[in-house]
Amino acid sequence: MTFSQRLDRAFFERVQDRVRARATEAGLDAVLTDDPEDVAYLTGFFHHPCERPVAVWLPADGGATLLLPELEREHAEAQHAVADLVSYPEYPGVVPPFAVLAGAVGAGRRKAGHTTSMTYARLSAAAAALSTAELVPTDLVTVARYVKEPGEVVLHQEAARITDVMLTEGVKLVTDALATGAALPSEAELATHVGRVGTSTMYGEHTDVVVVSFLAGGLVYAGANSSYPHGLPSSYRLRPGDTFMLSLGCAVGGRFVEGERTFVLGEPTDEQRRYHETIRLAQEVGGHAIKPGAECRSANEACLAVVKEAGLGRYLRHRQGHGIGLGMHEPPWLEDGDATVLEPGMIVSNEPGIYVPGHAGYRISDSMLVTEDGSRPLTSYPRSLDHCVIPV
Repeated sequence: MTFSQRLDRAFFERVQDRVRARATEAGLDAVLTDDPEDVAYLTGFFHHPCERPVAVWLPADGGATLLLPELEREHAEAQHAVADLVSYPEYPGVVPPFAVLAGAVGAGRRKAGHTTSMTYARLSAAAAALSTAELVPTDLVTVARYVKEPGEVVLHQEAARITDVMLTEGVKLVTDALATGAALPSEAELATHVGRVGTSTMYGEHTDVVVVSFLAGGLVYAGANSSYPHGLPSSYRLRPGDTFMLSLGCAVGGRFVEGERTFVLGEPTDEQRRYHETIRLAQEVGGHAIKPGAECRSANEACLAVVKEAGLGRYLRHRQGHGIGLGMHEPPWLEDGDATVLEPGMIVSNEPGIYVPGHAGYRISDSMLVTEDGSRPLTSYPRSLDHCVIPV
């Protein structure tokens, strides 16, 4: 039995109705967004964003229009995009793209909310073409995306399963090298390997694979390189004694999950044990703090307090986590400045980390589903140091 990555038409109809209701409550007559993630969320159309505008016009009183270049029409039809397709020949075009949209949706005085990520150039072009509409910024589509529908959760769960497979196979590449006496892999070789495992698992077991810019893979860094929170994989080859990090994830149906574990290659020193256990405990406390009714900032405070109380606060470089969905990083933010109240159905990362210059970084991350009575990690690879030591 294969796993389908595509959501059905009923999902998009429900999503559109929910956004329309939010628009009406906000006093808006329509919503306009050119954010690729919003487009996918509202219509099911995934595309490679470029200079050619792709946008959704969603009236509060019903219907949906997807503006796209003619070269994308067949692509949208093949994905069964849930919207009326309106295309323009080319960009910049004799008739500008948003003028084509204006001709399709008609004139009339109305108030339309536009996504806050719209560039100045796009917004200016839209305002010039939709000259009878008042365009105002809104985050209502972003907020609507916070709580995932059951069908989306299924996609996230499958992404988590594959992420666990990637973690397992990344460790196996190292242990196999040790067992055979071969050279230990480099960061780049490990990153390439786990990415290949993730994508091949999808294509081998799924139908209708939704290709997004980051399908499977992640950051792999060892030793002092791992003290950079978002360092990129290099040619550095793992060595006995190294702390190394597999910061992995994938997207199934365009829905992301991340899972990160920190490993020690060989018998850990007292210092490595202290650092790893502190982060493991912070992540455990942080997970308990992620629950319905809690504010994002309170979860962050509880999580990072563990690190500060251990006397390692000077090595903190970032917040506890962030929302995750159609974006690998999206709001809400588990940080002191975000008072968003967590709700069942939200998915957020729980990823405290410390970064010791010249030594290593230590981070453990799970994507957490907020439930009715708390939260649970979607990824399940073991977290304790006992499970994250690779004997040499």
